[in-house]
Amino acid sequence: MVVVPCSTGTLGRIAGGISDNLITRAADVCLKERRRLVLVPRETPLSAIHLENMLRLTRAGAVILPASPGFYQGSESVAQLVDFVVQRILKQLGLGRHGRAAGWGEDEPA
Repeated sequence: MVVVPCSTGTLGRIAGGISDNLITRAADVCLKERRRLVLVPRETPLSAIHLENMLRLTRAGAVILPASPGFYQGSESVAQLVDFVVQRILKQLGLGRHGRAAGWGEDEPA
């Protein structure tokens, strides 16, 4: 499961086990069943509470993946920056490498 974008409010409810809507309930089940849960927080700056919630979720098995594009790619458009983040999310889900951007120190994909 991927929650993108994930507000820090939603992130906090998931970290606290508060299943008050479909998203937080589904995330709770993913953690309970040890299934992949990727959260893409959207807000900055982050407070100590936000960081503690992210740490709590990471320890519970979630992946925190901020929507931070790799500017080292030399992207020429906003769409390429968005694609970079999407490819990182797909990689976390184990979904193909087709069309992925190269990571730091990697060669461009063939």
